[in-house]
Amino acid sequence: MSKERRKRGPVTVGAMLPGILADLGLHSAAHTAVLAERWEEIVGPAIAAHCQPVLIQNGVLEAKVDSSVWCQQLKLKRGEILDALREALGPDAPKDLRLRVG
Repeated sequence: MSKERRKRGPVTVGAMLPGILADLGLHSAAHTAVLAERWEEIVGPAIAAHCQPVLIQNGVLEAKVDSSVWCQQLKLKRGEILDALREALGPDAPKDLRLRVG
């Protein structure tokens, strides 16, 4: 372990994971991990309780929703969710949203 790392103190696995995945060429997984970590903060607790990000691929966020009723409600809020993602993540935000019950 380098002296620099010891000076900074402990780092959580969640904080290290995106960098490790990106180093391995798994940028999509790293991007999804960052989003998952901030999901509730971005979409709010009500949506986060029923919907979780699964994968970001080719600029499309795929998310699973716990019921068809919530899936329908979130499809109606698709624009608001994408706006919140753009505001929080800037140019790294997904360009589209695909919801599925699962």
